[in-house]
Amino acid sequence: MARADPFLKTDAQAIRLAKTLMRTARFGALATIDADGAPLATRVAVATDTDGAPLILVSTLSAHTAALQAEPRCALLVGEPGKGDPLAHPRLTLKARAERLQPGTAGHAHARRRYLNRHPKAKLYEGFPDFSFFRLEPQDGLLNGGFARAYRLTRGELLAPAQIAAALAETEQQALDHMNAEHADAVEAYATALAAGTAGQWRLVGIDPEGMDLARGDEVRRVFFEAPLGEPSQLRPVLVAMARKARGG
Repeated sequence: MARADPFLKTDAQAIRLAKTLMRTARFGALATIDADGAPLATRVAVATDTDGAPLILVSTLSAHTAALQAEPRCALLVGEPGKGDPLAHPRLTLKARAERLQPGTAGHAHARRRYLNRHPKAKLYEGFPDFSFFRLEPQDGLLNGGFARAYRLTRGELLAPAQIAAALAETEQQALDHMNAEHADAVEAYATALAAGTAGQWRLVGIDPEGMDLARGDEVRRVFFEAPLGEPSQLRPVLVAMARKARGG
């Protein structure tokens, strides 16, 4: 008798859940291959690149960094358990290849900016010579959305289109700074009305072609745009329309 396939057909809802887990993760379990060939797992703080690829900041003195440099294949598990059975909560495992970002390059500067927006306290040590940024290039993913809800996802299903992501990255920080400084009320409305966040001092910490990430202390929320951006010039009218919607107008 043929064994039943445990994976469901990947649909838009599964992709949305996977991307939400990636974008809102504050930390994850990183699995590497140690020097002796045995598996090694550790906890790392994570952020995402504009296209959604995970970014990590790790010390070269650690065993998992040495493992990544020797063998870039790795896996990252994200998805925070809540109350009750931890296995009842969704989680996503990404199979990836780690790429160390060289200081002085545009890629390193961009990753540093994105990471520190999400983890501002890392400014205390990210400049130490033994710390390095890595981008984890997703190859594919396994999503467990809860009991009997397993899906396989491709790289294309996990990441936003590279071209618009790169174009938006050039103006993202200016938009973040402007919204946080001049339109804090709109940011608060995004978080509370559109993402069910609790009231407080919310900040925009990331904008990408598919949505935006907001943070208040350890609480992170994701708001998706009604349609992905096709070019950076579409961002401002989208933010205005979403603020109007959030305020009930």
